[in-house]
Amino acid sequence: MYRALVWKERQRARATSKNHAISKADGQTGGTAPHLATGQRGETLAYWYLRQAGYTIVARNQASRSGVGELDLVGWDGPTLAFIEVKTRTSDEAGPPEAAVSLGKQKRIAKTAAEYRRRLKRRDINYRFDIVSVSWDPAAGYQVRLIKNAFQER
Repeated sequence: MYRALVWKERQRARATSKNHAISKADGQTGGTAPHLATGQRGETLAYWYLRQAGYTIVARNQASRSGVGELDLVGWDGPTLAFIEVKTRTSDEAGPPEAAVSLGKQKRIAKTAAEYRRRLKRRDINYRFDIVSVSWDPAAGYQVRLIKNAFQER
């Protein structure tokens, strides 16, 4: 399933980049902002990548009730609950995708994760924070990299 999805996304990205260049020339933008569509594709790829890696995903786009932040993916990796931030980039101009998880972003994720854990009402949960880095390379297509235990709670 994951390989089929990667192939499909590679085809879609190539078509989108051609259409994006055409629409820019025409002055048209389309329905969804390109960066949001890229993020959604990255999260879908990350979801299937993690499923293939043995994770059991229990939540996607879990917003906090307090409005502090959002957890992209939440899943069990064996006995450990992983709070997963997905970052997707279509070029390397701004650096690797995982570099976008700033200290402020880490704090928001940790706060939202603490709220999620309180709602579970289990005190003995082992948990960690992972990052899935999704990048687009025109020659190789999408590259997905999992960084386990990417940061600690602050």
